[in-house]
Amino acid sequence: MQVLKAILVDDELSSLQNLQFKIQEYCPSVKVVAQTQNPEEAIRLIQLHKPDVIFLDIEMPRMNGFKMLEQIPEVDFEVIFITAYNHYAINAIRISAFDYLVKPVAIEDLQQTVERLGQHSIRKTRERAELLKKNLANPKSQEDHIAIPTNDGLEFIQIKQIIRIESSSNYSKLILLNGQHMLVTRQLKDFEELLQDYRFYRVHHSHLVNLNFIARYVRGDGGQVTMRNGDIIDVSRRKKEVFLKLIGG
Repeated sequence: MQVLKAILVDDELSSLQNLQFKIQEYCPSVKVVAQTQNPEEAIRLIQLHKPDVIFLDIEMPRMNGFKMLEQIPEVDFEVIFITAYNHYAINAIRISAFDYLVKPVAIEDLQQTVERLGQHSIRKTRERAELLKKNLANPKSQEDHIAIPTNDGLEFIQIKQIIRIESSSNYSKLILLNGQHMLVTRQLKDFEELLQDYRFYRVHHSHLVNLNFIARYVRGDGGQVTMRNGDIIDVSRRKKEVFLKLIGG
């Protein structure tokens, strides 16, 4: 079993100690090589130990977790963000393909996050950090990008380029403005959560559509929408009322 070197960064001593204990007790694939309450010291420790992953608190005085990442010349490690509450940054973190944990960190959530960590090599962390910075600066805009997992790693796609997303068992198929179709290993419900603030709506159990690309709606039991690329999608009866309010119908 590969053991991953980890550094913990949190300005609260009790949180540091709690997280270190849970990692030692419940995550044998992770070894904590250093921990600090000081983000400036964290930068030095990262250069010294060259960790595989850092557990990074978002809310720290003087320099928050995002600012700290900007100060590191070479981000060649995985990042798991830690936060005390669900706030606006969480969605930006998720669409940038980072993991996060909410305090107090639950053992099951920690184990699942570490398990995901071991399923892939470091995937374009620098690019994801840049993507996260942009998405935080311009929240909930279709100009944002989303990191899409592929067999080779990640692909970064502008949200406004996605016409619709279709469920395909445990996969999802993205239909893009340029005509490209992408089959990705993420369920439709995950995209529904990620894109709910970007004018996407799940009109049917198998279809999530970008409302900006609807060309026509035909009334019926549930009705049908025609997308600008010519695709015709059924609207389920139970989704119809909310859908019509969203499009002003």
